[in-house]
Amino acid sequence: MTTFTSTLPDELLQQLQEKAQLLKLPKNKLIEKALRIYLNQITRAEYIKSYKAMEEDTNIAAIAEEGMTDYLKQTDA
Repeated sequence: MTTFTSTLPDELLQQLQEKAQLLKLPKNKLIEKALRIYLNQITRAEYIKSYKAMEEDTNIAAIAEEGMTDYLKQTDA
């Protein structure tokens, strides 16, 4: 594990201290968990954005429809 040093606004550090005490977690564990959640949300937002872009692409829709047609032919056999 690598050590990371950063500065935070005083009010944010105070909130961190209070929540860490309330949850009985070390501050670094609370930061780690919060950062993982935040990065996961960013990744999800990127997927949503890419799916919306594909939704508007007629070529992607045609490929999907062809794939479904082939799939249905295979399942009917």
